[in-house]
Parts: sequence; C-alpha cells; structure tokens
Amino acid sequence: MTISRTAEISPLDPASEEPFYRQVADRFRGAIASGVLKPGDRIPSARALASELGLARGTIDAAYSLLVAEGYIQPRGQAGTIVTPDLKARAPVVIKSPRVDAEPAPTSFRPDSVLPFQMGLPALDVFPRKIWARLGARCVRAMQPSDMAHPPVFGLPALKAQIVTYLQVSRGIDCTASQIFITSGYRQTVELIAHALLNTGDQVWLEDPGYPPTRDLLSHLHIATIPMPVDHDGLRIEDAIGAAPRARAAVVTPAHQSPLSVSLSLPRRLALLDWAARNDAWIIEDDYDGEYRYVSRPLPALKSLDRDGRVLYAGTFSKVLFPGIRLAYVVVPESQVERFGEVCETFVGGSPQLTQAIVTDFIHEGHFARHIQRMRKLYAERRATTVAGLGGVLARHVQIDAQPGGMHLILRLLGQQSDRRLVARMRQDGLYAEALTDWTRRDEGESALLVNFTNIQTQRIAEAYGERILKLI
Repeated sequence: MTISRTAEISPLDPASEEPFYRQVADRFRGAIASGVLKPGDRIPSARALASELGLARGTIDAAYSLLVAEGYIQPRGQAGTIVTPDLKARAPVVIKSPRVDAEPAPTSFRPDSVLPFQMGLPALDVFPRKIWARLGARCVRAMQPSDMAHPPVFGLPALKAQIVTYLQVSRGIDCTASQIFITSGYRQTVELIAHALLNTGDQVWLEDPGYPPTRDLLSHLHIATIPMPVDHDGLRIEDAIGAAPRARAAVVTPAHQSPLSVSLSLPRRLALLDWAARNDAWIIEDDYDGEYRYVSRPLPALKSLDRDGRVLYAGTFSKVLFPGIRLAYVVVPESQVERFGEVCETFVGGSPQLTQAIVTDFIHEGHFARHIQRMRKLYAERRATTVAGLGGVLARHVQIDAQPGGMHLILRLLGQQSDRRLVARMRQDGLYAEALTDWTRRDEGESALLVNFTNIQTQRIAEAYGERILKLI
C-alpha cells in the first residue's frame, strides 16, 4: 500500500511552538500507532510531501531522519520509504512541558527501550541480520535431541575455543578454553567472581566515577566498595594503595575508563599488577568496548601483561553484537579453574545452547571480525558527525570531550545546570541520557551528560536532537 496523500495525517499547526519537522514526525508516529499507517506501507517521498505541505525539503528530510533513527520507517532506495515491517504498534510519544522543579526519575542502567542517545546500544541499524538469520536457521536444522537438554554450565566448548583464538589475536591474551566461563552478562560475571574469590566484608577498589551497577551488586553481597579517584591516566593507583592497601580486589576498565573513556597508562598498569601480586589480590578487568578506539590501534588488554595470574578478564558480546543476546564470558587464572567450576555448578544455569552455537558459527566464518572492523570505521564517522551536530547547536551550553575511543560522548554542562534535572527533562521528551553525577560517589562531581552516538546516522539528525535539548536547558 502507498500513502500518496496526507489526508490521513492530522494537519500542522503554524501557531505551535513546535518546529514543523517535529510536528511532521509526531503526525507520522500517531498515524502508525493508530493503524492508519501499517507496517510495510509506503510513505510519500520527501520532495512530494514538502511540495504538498508547502514546506522546505530540508524540513521533511529532518522529520524523516528522526523517524528512521527511532525505527519507525526505513528507506529502501529507489523503492521509496516504508513503515518498518514487523513494527509493533506503540503509543505515540507525548511531549510534555517539563516542570522547572521536576525531580529526576530513577536511572535504569539496563533499559529495554531504544531511544536516541541510549547508552550501551551498538548500531542496531547495520547489524548483519540476514547473516544472523541464515546461521540461526542452519543451527536450528542441525539440532539433535542432545542439544535440547540442559546446556553445559561452563559454556559450549566450541564457542570457548573460538573466544580463545579471538582473544589471542585481538586482545593479546594467551589462555586456554578451560579458563573461559560463559555467563549471561557482566553482572553475572561479577557475581560469579565474587562467589568464587571474595568473602563478606572484603574491600574492593572501584573507579570513581564508575559503572554504578558494579557497586550495587557488590553491596548486595555485603562486600565493601571503596571509591578511588580517576584522572587523565586512569585509576590513581597510589591513592588507592594509600586508602585501602589490603583490599582483596580492584575493578578497573583499562581500555576505556567507564565513563570517562581515558586509558589506564602503562606505568599504572604495571603498578596495579605489582600491588595485586604483592598482596595476593585480584584485578577484575572489565573490557566492555575495548575494540573501539579511533585514534590508534586498540590497546592490548591488561590481562596480556599478567604474569602472576591475578587478572580476571571480563568480556561481553553486548557491545560488539547486541545486548539482547545476553552472552558474556570471563577468563580466569589457571589456578582458579577448578574453583570456578565448583561455583558454576552451584550458581550458574548455563546460557542457551542455540544462541552459543550461532555465535560460534558467526565467529568461525569470519563475520565477527569483519563486523567489528566495519563498526570501528562507522563509529569513528558517527562520533565525528554527532560531535559536529551537537557542538554546532549547543556550543554555548556544553563542552564535548574528545575521547580516543568508546561508544559515548561526554557533554559537560557549562554554568550551574543540573545534569540530573536535564536528564529527567530529556526522558520526558523521548531522548535518552545519563547523568555523570549518578556515576560518582563524590559530592563535588561535575555535571555532564553521557550520550551514545552509535545510532546517530547523520549530522542533520544530531542537529535536530541538539535543538530539542537546547529547548530543555
């Protein structure tokens, strides 16, 4: 079906404070939610709609770009633009004027939405879904009755073998398949490590600012978390040793500090390893997106320097594939393989074998390596595009950090603006951000927004979102 007229779309309001491109996008969202436009329907070309509405072509392009970014429509080249097939009906976003004194909503660090700037999401629009579907169908056809029983709690041996090869080549880690344990995500990885190596009341260094769920999880296990400051060279090891020299473990993000994206310097890496060896302590290396570095080659993992068996390397497929896969892994020291096996038997149910089989084939056939290379190039482009778009609109209100890698930007707020209140207003407006002050335990934390750039496809889209943020500041 082709929608060639706009009669089904409610008229625009020239007296509204909303810009025309926003009104056009809102009308299409409403038409899709109400069923006037159905999945697969073709919508007017930007040129035709601009002519019919008497608007500039750029206005319609901006509206369509927003709808594409939000997943409502898909461009199909010469075939035109259509409403996304298999799109589930959802209520249109209602934009409310934010209260000046609005209290920030509680932050979820594992949202199930797909919003502009949403943290932790890779570029979902370019994931090779056809290849994934082909591999999935093949794995389903090959299933045997034995594959339908309980999955191995340590992980599928074939997947562990592929991870060994990948880590040796890309992250400089020399390990065996027996050292790898498959988990359902970073949180289960940390929980597994805590059950295996830590005791109630133990002290653990955490970077500050740092990923909040880590401290929440450890606190629930009655493990004392000690916040340690971070500067341009990463975790300040001397300060940490001075404050808690007998800590049992340290959780670090050496490749791209979470969330500041600085890298742990080599002298500090060596000092951290020396501290762990001398004090019989453990280092948990969270390498959540170490593949994505844009100013040079990705840095080797801290684990590659470990000669005393003190580092536990936590990797994940959430950032390089997609979060819904719920698949991660941990590389443990050889001396701890037996201990982790015992703990897994008690606490781990095993990840779905079918999913592990698909990932195994995805890596084995070379799709994984090609996908990472393609994403590294794409993210460098989208990073620059987003910086240019947001920077041009918000230059008087934010300073954008130029990090060497990672999947998000830091927009430092100028003046006395509260990042938590601005985040609350953005959520009301259908935009995602996280407040840097929610990532720190210090009272003097700086106000800044954390925004993901991987799903911002053009500078025009970034500018349009920047204009929406500008109205909320």
